[in-house]
This record gives sequence, structure tokens and C-alpha cells, in this order.
Amino acid sequence: MGAQNAPKNKDNSFITILEYGKELYKNPRDISCVKCHGLLGEAKVITRYTQHNKERVFSAPPIYNLSFERFKNTLERGRSIMPKYNLTPDEIKAIYYYITSTRKN
Repeated sequence: MGAQNAPKNKDNSFITILEYGKELYKNPRDISCVKCHGLLGEAKVITRYTQHNKERVFSAPPIYNLSFERFKNTLERGRSIMPKYNLTPDEIKAIYYYITSTRKN
């Protein structure tokens, strides 16, 4: 998405798009992205369990490297155990901007 395509603060508010995205990511609709995807959208183990005497690991994938379209579609539709979020287009853009802007290469 890049900084030049980042959503603008239309009303010159006191919060930047990066701060807005971070706050939404931490608690978009009472189900935190951080709990499954970590602070910066990295892969994270959700749970470990034993099934048929084998340890199983259930992990959330990294999301910082998704295309905007895939990110948006997953948020709008949900996927597997990923909940469906009812976010506005600007909220989705802000969260995407946050996770892609804060990723260290």
C-alpha cells in the first residue's frame, strides 16, 4: 500500500493513521487481532494439543505480507476460525497500513 497510498486524516484529527490502525488492530470489535497474529502481524501459535498421541500445533499465519485485497477479503468474509469483522473500508485500510508499515525488513 505504501505511505503515498495511506488513508489521509480528513479532519486533521490528533491521531495519525498509524496510531488509528494500531488501536484498531489491538481491539477492532472486541476480538483482538494481537491475540492470534501477534503485535505486528507475525505468525503465532494459538494452541497446542495432543491427538492420537501426536502433538498438534494450531497457528495463525503471518498477515503483514498479504496483499491488500486478500487482507480485506479475509476480514470481510472470515476464514476457518478467523472471525468476520464488520469494519469500514477506512478501518481496514488503517489496520493494513499499520501492519505493513511497522514490519521491519
